[in-house]
Amino acid sequence: MRHTISVQVDNKPGVLARIAGLFSGRGFNIESLSVNETLDPTMSQMTIVTRGDDRIIEQINKQLNKLIDVIKVVDFESRGEDFIERELVLIKVAVDEHRRSEVLSIIDIFRGKVVDVSRTHYTIEVTGDEDKINALIDLLKPIGIKEMVRSGKAAMVREKKRNSP
Repeated sequence: MRHTISVQVDNKPGVLARIAGLFSGRGFNIESLSVNETLDPTMSQMTIVTRGDDRIIEQINKQLNKLIDVIKVVDFESRGEDFIERELVLIKVAVDEHRRSEVLSIIDIFRGKVVDVSRTHYTIEVTGDEDKINALIDLLKPIGIKEMVRSGKAAMVREKKRNSP
């Protein structure tokens, strides 16, 4: 089963390497990794996507919590958390005069934008959940994707909605 794990860490050199080493040393794969500084510049937030059964995920969570620079670990799936996830993709698509309007229509449907234009290519930017990104890629593949870069997931817990009185 696939899991999205949020890890809050001290923003220090070598922390990412230790976490990546924890995964590789135990034969676990990181499918996606997104890291950035938080509002507090002394901390960073990592969003890690990995795969494993309940026993493996429990082991990953325990090992992460043992690391000195790890402040907090949240496995969204295991805790049944309702969370928001987004990812950014940049895609370079081959276009000619016959395909330009088709590509622009697809981009518009996915609320994307063209961020670079040349005579033979459009580079587009789209954000969304994994299903949206995959659907876009499926539509653009037959047209001709020349290059693609995905950011990896960024995720956070949704706030509980309050009942109005």
